[in-house]
Amino acid sequence: MTTIRYLLAEFLVITLPALFLYWLLIHPFVRFWRGKGVGATYSIVLTIIAAAMIGLFSIRHYLLASDFGTHYLLLCLGVLILILSGSMRFAIQKQFSLKLLLGLPEIAPQRFPRQLITDGIYARLRHPRYAQLLIAFVGYSLIANNLAVYLIVAFWIPGIYIITLLEEQELRAHFGDLYVAYCRRVPRFLPKLRRISTALGET
Repeated sequence: MTTIRYLLAEFLVITLPALFLYWLLIHPFVRFWRGKGVGATYSIVLTIIAAAMIGLFSIRHYLLASDFGTHYLLLCLGVLILILSGSMRFAIQKQFSLKLLLGLPEIAPQRFPRQLITDGIYARLRHPRYAQLLIAFVGYSLIANNLAVYLIVAFWIPGIYIITLLEEQELRAHFGDLYVAYCRRVPRFLPKLRRISTALGET
């Protein structure tokens, strides 16, 4: 189990900062990237991300030095959280295409027209994908039980909030009043309790 936890922690320490870097490179500079085109954008961004991952891989032993050992209670809790994350992911996949996941409508809106998704899980949360990712990261961190992983996941909490603000700014500029009305109706991350109780009453 120690080996599995270490490999998981190693994977998270290398990929999570790189994943955040991807969004940080795309969203604030989306107008710049639109002028470059899809091919050039992903060539530049993925090269930067690959360099960052190589750098993190080279110092992984130092980053992962503070290991807290295997705690089966945390492991079980982490698995339960991952099950919740997986169920959310399944609901998101029904309405979220690979093009949206890669951010193609943001970089090339003429080639990949945007559609405002407001039904399904998006009728309860404006950003279920980011909520699902954060839940998954918490689950994985509990299983890995390593200080570096905990710190990276803690950094992701304000990071995701910043990403959503940037994304909402883009959506508001693109969809106008339609998106403003959607924001008034649907919360960002936490569904309204009334909607949850209604959903449970319908089952």
